[in-house]
Amino acid sequence: MHNEIHNDIHNETKPWRESSFKALIPFVVFIIFYFGFSILTRDFSKVPMTVAFIISSAAALILNHKEKLNKKIEIFALGMGNKDIMIMCLVFILAGAFTASAQAIGGVNAAVDIAEHFIPAKFLVSGLFVVSALISLAVGTSCGTIAAVVPIAVGLSETLGLNPAVVIGASIGGAMFGDNLSLISDTTIASTRTQNVEMRDKMLCNLRIVILPAILCVLLYTLPIFTTAAAQNTANSVDFSSYIKILPYILLLILGVAGINVMFLLLLGTILNIIIGLYFGAFNIWEAFGYIGDGTISMANTLIVALLAGGLLCMVRYNGGINFIIKKTQNLIKDRKSCEFGITFLVGIINLFTANNTVAIITAGPIAKELSLKYNVGPKRAASLLDTTSCCVQGVIPYGAQILIATSLAASISISSFSIMKGLFYPALMGIGLFVSLCLAKK
Repeated sequence: MHNEIHNDIHNETKPWRESSFKALIPFVVFIIFYFGFSILTRDFSKVPMTVAFIISSAAALILNHKEKLNKKIEIFALGMGNKDIMIMCLVFILAGAFTASAQAIGGVNAAVDIAEHFIPAKFLVSGLFVVSALISLAVGTSCGTIAAVVPIAVGLSETLGLNPAVVIGASIGGAMFGDNLSLISDTTIASTRTQNVEMRDKMLCNLRIVILPAILCVLLYTLPIFTTAAAQNTANSVDFSSYIKILPYILLLILGVAGINVMFLLLLGTILNIIIGLYFGAFNIWEAFGYIGDGTISMANTLIVALLAGGLLCMVRYNGGINFIIKKTQNLIKDRKSCEFGITFLVGIINLFTANNTVAIITAGPIAKELSLKYNVGPKRAASLLDTTSCCVQGVIPYGAQILIATSLAASISISSFSIMKGLFYPALMGIGLFVSLCLAKK
């Protein structure tokens, strides 16, 4: 029994149970508990997301009385150990180590000083968007990019008096733009493999949808309302040591362009931080280990949420919740245009419930392929819709990995997920671009 469950848990398309709306109850519990109490108290910090996931996970385990509790717990645990969840957790851990070591050597402050020195004040926020986009395009992961850029954004916010939600939002938005177009990102690989198309063709289709929203986002971040505070500050002087201290960030960009794995880059960057710190006498080797340990522990909240979300998704899929969503979507499709809307809705709603864009694409991909063949939607278009929609939804949910890692890295300023979302313009603009593209599609 254990081996059967273990094998099935890694088959993201297997429904396990007949479709059931009841299986979605845990998500309803999550929405009521987290969003309901937060709105009622007008404070989204009142209910920790970890608590909301524990409550909704308990609801998932209570469902389906025909199954023994031990089996349901085993399924939940196997979902927590899903390959994608574990890879995500590894990125979080290495991101915490890299960020803590970079801060210990003064790398973040050095990057802030250099940014102030060379970038005109009115382009600082939009510059963060562009830099994040380039790094994410190179390394193929928005989470890894956020780990590198958000600490710099927080530093700019603290030294220049900029709105932290805006600078962090710009960093996340740029990372998601680059990840959506990257040829080596998980979402690109998942969407192109499920539709059997070339990555380059999918990227060009994506570009037609997102390029205008990205340009509008860059222009939006140059508005005086977002840069006035920066214009009133004088940049600090920059010496040679500042350039040495930002070498790990530069290495992240250069090697990322060469296609090096992001986890290897974060590990290499951490080692380089230690070497630089020892050279400048910022710490001794034992203190370096302490900083790295503290950095990994600082990601505990994010890791817990990711693990619980993986287990919750597995239980919902096991009980037929994902299959219910798929069947309801198929019933609404009549022609080519409605097929495109259906594919968008399918991957979007699964992403909303799973908070994992790669899992959403893998789950919806085979169904999207069948629908696109039946209603004459090109495979490049189908792959683009899968990737773009999942990216858009991932950017508007406060419990997505990108938002969670940003809040963890911005702990020094105690900013909530919803506060960050107020300054995160790109996913909303991308959603508008996607909707226009769908409306202009032929029937």
